[in-house]
This record gives sequence, C-alpha cells and structure tokens, in this order.
Amino acid sequence: MSQGYDAIVIGSGPNGFAAAITLARAGLSVCIYEAKSTIGGGMRSAELTLPGFTHDICSAIHPLGFSSPFFRSLPLHQYGLEWIHPNASLAHPFDDGTAILLEKSIDKTAEAFDNDAKAYKNLMKPFVKNWEALSHDLLAPLHFPKHPILMMQFSFKAFQSASHLCRRLFKEEYTRTFFSGLAAHSIQDLNQPLTSSFGLVLGILGHYSGWPFPQGGTQKIANSLAAYFYSLGGKIFTDTNIETMDQLPPSRFILCDVTPHQLVKIAGNRLPNNYKSKLLSYRYGPGVFKIDWALNHPIPWKATECLQAATVHIGGTMDEIIQSEYNACHGISSDKPFIILAQQSLFDSTRAPPGKHTGWGYCHVPHGSSIDMIEKIEAQIERFAPGFKDCILARRVHNSKDLEHYNSNYVGGDINGGIQDFYQLFTRPVARWIPYSTPLKNLYICSSSTPPGGGVHGMCGYHAAQAVLKKG
Repeated sequence: MSQGYDAIVIGSGPNGFAAAITLARAGLSVCIYEAKSTIGGGMRSAELTLPGFTHDICSAIHPLGFSSPFFRSLPLHQYGLEWIHPNASLAHPFDDGTAILLEKSIDKTAEAFDNDAKAYKNLMKPFVKNWEALSHDLLAPLHFPKHPILMMQFSFKAFQSASHLCRRLFKEEYTRTFFSGLAAHSIQDLNQPLTSSFGLVLGILGHYSGWPFPQGGTQKIANSLAAYFYSLGGKIFTDTNIETMDQLPPSRFILCDVTPHQLVKIAGNRLPNNYKSKLLSYRYGPGVFKIDWALNHPIPWKATECLQAATVHIGGTMDEIIQSEYNACHGISSDKPFIILAQQSLFDSTRAPPGKHTGWGYCHVPHGSSIDMIEKIEAQIERFAPGFKDCILARRVHNSKDLEHYNSNYVGGDINGGIQDFYQLFTRPVARWIPYSTPLKNLYICSSSTPPGGGVHGMCGYHAAQAVLKKG
C-alpha cells in the first residue's frame, strides 16, 4: 500500500465500480480495495447449493442495470456481458390459476385488466414514451429538473402511497394487486407516501426496456466492469478489509462505497461530531430472508404463463401484500409473506446442469430478524405451484443476519442501503448541498445510501465521482 493514487475507492459494488471507472476515464490513477476475495458486492454469484448450480447471492434481475445511463455508456459487451430478455418481464399469479404478465406492449399488458385497461394505459404511456428524459432527472441527486413539466406530472402520481393510488385509479382487484407487487420493491409500508414511485418506475421499465438479467449470473456484471476498469489502468486489491483510513496509501480523494455506519467506523474521530451524529442516526429499513433452490425441474405453476417470465411476484391480493410489507416495517413476521422469485435457468442454460433448474426468492422481514421463514415461503409458492416442494434437490438460506455478515453494507439485512422514504430519499445520507461530500475535503460517500438510492445501476457512484471531478 505504499504507492499513491489520485483516488481510492473502498468497495467493489456497482457504485464503487461506477465511481472508479468515471474517475479513471477522466485520467486519474485509481484503485479499489475490496474486503472479500471476490469482487462485486451485491453483484456476486456462486454455487450455493450443489455443484453446477449458479445462484445470485443478492441482486438477480436488473431492469435498472440494463437501462442505467451510466452502464449504457460503457462498452461492457466487449468484456463479456450478455443480457438475456425473457418473453415477459414479470408474472403475477392468482389463486384462481390465472396470471398477469408485464409485457413490453402496454396495450397487451392492459388487456388483462378489464375495466382498468384505460386507466393503466393512461398511467404508463406518457412516462414510457418519455423515459429517457425522465430517467436523467430521477436517477440523480435533488436538483431543479431538466424537464419540469414531465417531472411535475410524474411527481403527482409518485408522491402518493401505493395503497392510495391503487384504490383511486383502479377498480379491479387484479390490477391493484399487480401494481402493489411492483411497489413492494420499495421495502416500505405501502401506506406511506412515495411508495407509488417504485411501482411506477419498475412498470415503466418493464414496458420500455424489460427486466433482463446477465447470462451466467450477476457476477458477470462485476467481472465486465472490472475488465473495463483494468483496461483504463485501474487496480483492484481483494481480501483487503479497510477498517480505518490509516490503512490507505496517499491519495487526493477517497470514495467509500459503504453505508453511514461503516463510514463512521472507517473515518473515526476525523469526522466532526455533528456530522458523525447525523450518520449514526441514519435509518435502515426491513431486512430480507432469502432462499436459493436447486430444482430437479421447472416450478410447476398452476398458471403456465409464469413460465414466460424470469421474475414472479407471489402475493394473492393487494391487502395481503400491503399487510406483509406493513408487518416487515413494524417488527412482525408474516404468515403469508409477499415473495419476489426469480427463475433464470428457464432462459439461461448456464445456470444449472442439463434438465435441472435454479430458483431464487426472498421476502421482507423485520430489521435484523433471524426468524426461519422457509416453511412460510415455500407454502406460499406451493399455493400457486402445487408440487413445488417435490422439485427441491437442495436449498441454501440467508436470513438478515447472514446477509449482513456476507456484506456489511446490508445492515440488519437492508439491501437498499437505508430506508428510501419521504424523509430520507432526498437527504440520504445527510442533508448537504452535495450529498456525496463530507466535512473532510477529500472524503466522499458513493454507496446506495446516497441519491438516487438502491439498485444495481451505478448512478450513486457516477454522481459521487462527478462531484469529485468538479472539485478538481
């Protein structure tokens, strides 16, 4: 560690790589320090169950990754990244054996909504048509929008709670349940303001560019970013856990792809007490309980339409989904949890041995919960896919505490880097004119705890690096 650099990045998650690549493209000498032996943070894949079965440890499906303005600016296809687009982005099955698909065509998707078809099309079409303009305002820190009228139209819908928007716009239970499942990616009580924004963005992306995933596993995103970073002259040091800034070699700038609590540990007494106190009061959200399955054949869905999508939302009614998310936010374990499930091997033969398949699924649970949700999750899947349990060859479980041990950024199992509610979405991690900066002139934070928040899109790291470059 004796060599000096223009910039040092701590952490090799999507935002760490985005920051490092942005600075390296500007001609700075940059290195990344990663605590684990494998790069990637939330982008790692591994054989978690049986040999030959590749599972994504955290992030699996990437609508934001594929459409990210930053990732799209990089030649990652030249470094081995290939995207797979399922026939449909999402399937949402119901107890009567039917399912609704989120398809590229808004009109085709809306056909399933009967009396809500017009309302759904009116909600989605203006934003899908203008997503390119909208995304540059949404995936950025708080600022005066470049497209104010469009943002005002979006904000009128987005600032509502998902429960209110569903009841106000839609009459059909199917439509309400479908949109509630999209909004539940917010990992919040769906009665809270702004939760509609998550459902809107994910729905828009399903129609605009789809919900693809990388061939061979999410690790491929990390590997392609690393390969491109190396081509720019960057260096990566793995198995190097940075616990204090004193471990680092000389540099002009330090960018931390960590959450506020880790930043306090790393920066120690160098931070002013007032700023440190604000970091320590930063709020983290519910955790997740995740299962990976090795399967002997595809999941036997009652609604065969589910086999057309890599992502399946499991929640029978809007009220069930709202209750499940409310429980996770208020320290209660759900008997019928809302589940986000992925079945990539239906479309990617590299994920499992011939004739076999993988499954990936999780539900939201109270912060830091270690309660065993295996039986409840698998019972929910059986509800819509009778015989699912008979498919299971092996399983690997991660509760919230396991996930935090795997990645210290997942405090209490919170995979979003902190609650993204009305009070913390625009001021994460601390209310500052430049949210990526700290009172230390050379220290920046670039994780999902900064705008625009969680997801494998790299935009937090990109904007943090831009703040560094503007400072010079």
